[in-house]
Amino acid sequence: MNLEDMRRNYAARSLDLSDLAPDPFVQFDHWMRVAIETEILEPNAMSLATATASGRPNLRTVLLKGFDQRGLVFYTNYESSKSRDMTENPRVALSFTWLPLERQIIVTGSAQKITAAESLKYFLSRPRDSQIGAWASRQSEVISTRSVLETKFAEMKAKFLQGDVPLPDHWGGYRVAPESFEFWQGRPNRIHDRFRYQKQSEGGWKIDRLMP
Repeated sequence: MNLEDMRRNYAARSLDLSDLAPDPFVQFDHWMRVAIETEILEPNAMSLATATASGRPNLRTVLLKGFDQRGLVFYTNYESSKSRDMTENPRVALSFTWLPLERQIIVTGSAQKITAAESLKYFLSRPRDSQIGAWASRQSEVISTRSVLETKFAEMKAKFLQGDVPLPDHWGGYRVAPESFEFWQGRPNRIHDRFRYQKQSEGGWKIDRLMP
């Protein structure tokens, strides 16, 4: 296997300043809609990078479940390793990679828990077994075999056999309030188009083209 010889020359699209909306959320919405319409698998999947207070990094993939001018929202177990990281250090980075479109978006900002009411609204929209799964999994904890998890799931399914599944205290959403967005469009010969929006203290966003 020779990875050095693996390469693709991106040439399907270009990106110029005149193509960009002044508001990065509007631009993000446009690119997300294109990714959805292109039927990319899990277009809302994003890599979430966190770090502990001492700087030890971690990375995993989560699903974007909503966004507006306040930020980008995802849901998780509040006792997970990612949640522990964000408690120590709320600074995070998000990355969307849409290779069929030869595009990437990178977002940096700070993560904060959303309200219990917002978490409950989303939790009630989930399939019942997914709701039960939130009770069954003590996310990031070590277990000896998968059967431990399956047994716990069966226990929770029996517990909540009647009525609605309540929102666990240990489960809910985070909102990442962006400080920067970067929109990356692949171009031939690795001379890619990159534009960064940076939030300004006086309001608004500054847009810069970056070298690839």
